[in-house]
Amino acid sequence: MKPIPEVHPSWRAFRGFTLTEIMVVTAIFSLLILAVISTQIMGMTMYRISETKVTSTAEGRKALNRVRNEIRMGKIVEVGIGDATSFTTIPDNTPQIGNALQICMTTNRNNFVRYYLDTNTTSLNRVINGEAQTVANYITNELAFYAEDYAGNVLTNNQNNRVIRMTLEFYQWEFPMASAGSGGMYDYYRLQTRATRRTIE
Repeated sequence: MKPIPEVHPSWRAFRGFTLTEIMVVTAIFSLLILAVISTQIMGMTMYRISETKVTSTAEGRKALNRVRNEIRMGKIVEVGIGDATSFTTIPDNTPQIGNALQICMTTNRNNFVRYYLDTNTTSLNRVINGEAQTVANYITNELAFYAEDYAGNVLTNNQNNRVIRMTLEFYQWEFPMASAGSGGMYDYYRLQTRATRRTIE
């Protein structure tokens, strides 16, 4: 009989994996890939949800800040009922609540900035020099402007030192890429600010 040849020590470095080892490594690698993909999908979903909320809140705050700044600079500020072409001041002995706010930077009432809620287009619009532009969309409330005293009580007259409270309630799709309908999901927001003129006469 021939003697069994001795395995050279350097050949052991070229020893391959067994089938069992390859299967175990493949299973572990597959689980790792699935975990990474699942985390990525969940992260993208959370980003879309938070993006909608952050965008809506930012746009609403921008609109509120714009109105507040113009109220502070105004000489005459009146709450009323109005649209793009007309404005009627709320009469005395009536709660000073309306869908429109008219701000005159001087005592000239023909030179004004008007904000009003349009229930047909569910938007807050701004009118200046006869030109209307949309400031915020998806508004759900019909009355947004309140004249109050320092304690937050709604006034029934047009007193000089009143505080103007502005409230916006609006909705936006929770998932912007989804279709709207009876089963659609919406997020509702409510933003509010108070402001008064800087100069009280």
